[in-house]
Amino acid sequence: MKEEMNYIEERRGGDGMPELLTVREAYGKLRISKWMLYRLIRSGKLVSIRIGRRRLIPARAVSELVEQLSRESMV
Repeated sequence: MKEEMNYIEERRGGDGMPELLTVREAYGKLRISKWMLYRLIRSGKLVSIRIGRRRLIPARAVSELVEQLSRESMV
């Protein structure tokens, strides 16, 4: 939860809101299935937030996941 709050507090753009992606946008950017995206969220590897019934993913979380996986693949 604390990690999620850090993403929420991060500001982007002039409106003061972080860039949030829908589930469809996030799995499209990562080129993975919807189910794989949910698996990453459940495992804690990808941060997401819920607003009502919607699940949104901070764009920065997607970028950080790609960076982390890139570092791991170099080892």
